[in-house]
Amino acid sequence: MTTVELTDSTIEAFIQDNKLVLVDFWAPWCGPCRMIAPTLERLAEEMGERAIIAKVNVDSNPYAAIKYQVQGIPNLKLFYEGKEVEGFVGVQPLGTLQRAVMNYVR
Repeated sequence: MTTVELTDSTIEAFIQDNKLVLVDFWAPWCGPCRMIAPTLERLAEEMGERAIIAKVNVDSNPYAAIKYQVQGIPNLKLFYEGKEVEGFVGVQPLGTLQRAVMNYVR
């Protein structure tokens, strides 16, 4: 599965409607955001239907960034059954993200 693009108007319902979602809050001008993008694509492929990897461009979707208290990017938030269960700021290794997601795969 590839990553899913979310917006101010779609993020909340998407998180509520899917069991396990890792959301990447990012911006096109952000170097570290571009660095982590291939890692997130790989994670999305590995997880398949077990978890969804989503992206929110904070420049185009400022309300989502405010609602989820994003103060630095890249900012990754893991949601399980509609609730935030983990968060990461900055570039993360694939293994860290795999372990975080796998803690909630049932």
